[in-house]
Amino acid sequence: MQPALRTKEAVSSAHDRVYRRLRTRIMHGDIAPGTALTLRGIGKQYDVSMTPAREAVRRLVAEGALTLSPSGRVSTPELSNERIEELAALRALIEVELATRALPRAHLALIERLQTINGAVAEAVAHRDGVSYLRTNLEFHRTLYLRAQAPAMLAMAETVWLQMGPTMRALYGRLRRTEPPQYHRHIIAALRAGDEPGLRIAVRSDVTQGLRMLAS
Repeated sequence: MQPALRTKEAVSSAHDRVYRRLRTRIMHGDIAPGTALTLRGIGKQYDVSMTPAREAVRRLVAEGALTLSPSGRVSTPELSNERIEELAALRALIEVELATRALPRAHLALIERLQTINGAVAEAVAHRDGVSYLRTNLEFHRTLYLRAQAPAMLAMAETVWLQMGPTMRALYGRLRRTEPPQYHRHIIAALRAGDEPGLRIAVRSDVTQGLRMLAS
């Protein structure tokens, strides 16, 4: 392999690694809303040069996970009430449809897996661990939606989660939860019963209630 090609592949690999790690941190609310990020700081944190750091930031800006001001300042988004309402409405549309499509494939093994994940959600709440709470909460939803076999729709849902990660962490801190989301139990019950109307109501309530409390 030619040296130039090896260098290009190494840069591409580094950029992808930084992109995925930073994307996960943002989605799980590990970075507060309005936090400024610099290419130098990202490069130092992930031990890469400016080029892969710049490429990772470019991709995340395109996905709405980071904002780029006219002056060139890069930061995590601070969402307005109108934007929160818009994203809550998107979650209700996309995720209710994903859950409905997953219902015919919601066998016992899936339901038991969701119960296990919900136990981890409860543990994160008990320890007041906001990042673990967001991670396990999204794992609960992703595990269900994967059974919908609708990858394009799931990718859209994940983009919304990504844009909302920092804001969801702020919401968690404001609500000071002491119990896991009640609607997870309703979702599991509806899956057991094969209750499509009940499932749609439970998912819609779960993905919109907290966000609307934040916007109020």
